[in-house]
Amino acid sequence: MADPSSYRPEPGQVPDSPGVYRFRDEHRRVIYVGKAKSLRQRLASYFQDLAGLHPRTRTMVTTAASVEWTVVGTEVEALQLEYTWIKEFDPRFNVKYRDDKSYPYLAVTLNEEYPRVQVMRGAKRKGVRYFGPYSHAWAIRETVDLLLRVFPVRTCSAGVFKRSAQIGRPCLLGYIDKCAAPCVGRVSAAEHRELAEEFADFMAGRTGAYLRRLEEAMAEAAEEMEYERAARLRDDIGALKRAMEKNAVVLTDATDADLVALAEDELEAAVQIFHVRGGRVRGQRGWVTDKVEAVTRADLVEHALQQLYGEERGDAVPKEVLVPALPDPAEPVGQWLTERRGSRVSLRVPQRGDKRALMETVERNAQQALALHKTKRASDLTTRSRALEEIAEALELDSVPLRIECFDVSHLQGEDVVASMVVFEDGLARKSEYRRFQIRSFAGQDDVRAMREVVGRRFRRYLAERRETGEWTVPEEDGEDDPAETGPRTAEGRPRRFAYPPQLVVVDGGRPQVAAARAALDELGVDDVAVCGLAKRLEEVWVPGEHDPVVLPRSSEGLYLLQRVRDEAHRFAIRYQRGKRSRALRTGPLDAVPGLGEARKQALVKHFGSVRRLRSATVEEICEVPGIGRKTAETVAAALAARPRGVPAVNTATGEIIDDDGT
Repeated sequence: MADPSSYRPEPGQVPDSPGVYRFRDEHRRVIYVGKAKSLRQRLASYFQDLAGLHPRTRTMVTTAASVEWTVVGTEVEALQLEYTWIKEFDPRFNVKYRDDKSYPYLAVTLNEEYPRVQVMRGAKRKGVRYFGPYSHAWAIRETVDLLLRVFPVRTCSAGVFKRSAQIGRPCLLGYIDKCAAPCVGRVSAAEHRELAEEFADFMAGRTGAYLRRLEEAMAEAAEEMEYERAARLRDDIGALKRAMEKNAVVLTDATDADLVALAEDELEAAVQIFHVRGGRVRGQRGWVTDKVEAVTRADLVEHALQQLYGEERGDAVPKEVLVPALPDPAEPVGQWLTERRGSRVSLRVPQRGDKRALMETVERNAQQALALHKTKRASDLTTRSRALEEIAEALELDSVPLRIECFDVSHLQGEDVVASMVVFEDGLARKSEYRRFQIRSFAGQDDVRAMREVVGRRFRRYLAERRETGEWTVPEEDGEDDPAETGPRTAEGRPRRFAYPPQLVVVDGGRPQVAAARAALDELGVDDVAVCGLAKRLEEVWVPGEHDPVVLPRSSEGLYLLQRVRDEAHRFAIRYQRGKRSRALRTGPLDAVPGLGEARKQALVKHFGSVRRLRSATVEEICEVPGIGRKTAETVAAALAARPRGVPAVNTATGEIIDDDGT
């Protein structure tokens, strides 16, 4: 681990001007490329106290051994040079979007004497017009098959074209009138090029004028009683309309835009792009990236635009680029896009209307793409096995942790403190073993104390069950929730027991939370369960008694599994906490009833359906609720009668105003 002060530039050595900088490691490999409006200010931010740096940035500066920079004239030049260097050096700490697949394009090779329509992938060629990208190659072939009836452009390879010219006979498409057969001289090179250009114009969205021309020709043929030609023109019009229907109209005809949306978590981000041309979605593509550097949503957008338009020129860059967040600053990126297109490009965030609605659709696609990407990784047995092995190696365990339990604490400003325990066995969630805890011994924002209590309670139950098999021997003062709230129940109505202990306990937090969990296990004499903690940003894995964290590689499947475990515990805790809060809101008017606990408030609301119906009930009807005696029923009726209908109450737990329905 290098000391950043060993290669820090001298004061005043770095210019206060726009530029691009490179960090290199001890082997002179470029590990990070960045740009800055002021090189002096940006580089100074890397050489502050390591404790104040983001964990990813701290890892980068301690891996580097030198830094160098290049001064440029403007921020736009810096943007272009940064993109060029990222492509050239492929730095390990830069965001690198990777296509989730290779997207095909519909291409018209106008750079050839006899232009050809074909499916193309890979780098774009000069003089070729591209349409798409499409999700599947078969979608391109279906579109082409419909359009060849009207625009019989050549689709054959160079070898087939040459052979047909030599033998003087066209291929099958020439015989069925889906190719103009320029190979045998049916049309001249100029006539064939005109067909190819009309095909390209139609694909570019200029469809209305051509359809009107065909309809006029059909009407004229019918008037002249040339019914066969009129019928063919009718079929041609139908084929063109079917091809147009394959691309849904989503915006006005003049709209020429790309919509970029993001979905992200702590480790990865997914990008989805919809290409809208002539008001229709002409193509879609998506990328996934590992977040190997400290990046904001605006940074991810900027990197996506660099990758999307870095090699594009002219009409390939649309008039309008709609994004979920503007890069910071946005002006250089907008100017860079304008230079690449050759005319003004609008870069903005849609706020309302059809474009905002379409952006929401793109965002849903991005979320689904990220979820699908994670599902594919999680469902692979080999990947799960490798993840468990990596965790065991990093934590120096004797064997792989086949059972992992993760704990998380959740509260709302110190109120309704709850905790969750989730279980993963063989890398997969085992939801029947999940447990929830309510912290009743104290209130406040002391996550460390809550973590120690929850881990202790879980393992006290395990030890008690081991002593008295099949019996639930938890002391009442332990503060456990009612059995119905803590987890599944057996057929006899008793809470289901905790299963066998885990090989690894994971806590959400850093060194303090890990120390608390370890202390709880030591108090109980449990010494055969390993403990680790995940920092909030998930870059670091903490183990008890260590001053420095264990840093797993960003590509580590072990780190990915730990992230999934931690996210599931967080989700489960948040869901429980919100549920408790909503129940408190529903029973808010009952808070003023002295001696009425949470369980009996819930029973009353469940029996009558709402506080409003409870207000209308008689004392005898209230007594029918299990657990409610006559004295309590009289107290409830008197308390509700003391507050007139429609006068709001205050929830004593949250301070919120509650109406008669508890909302």
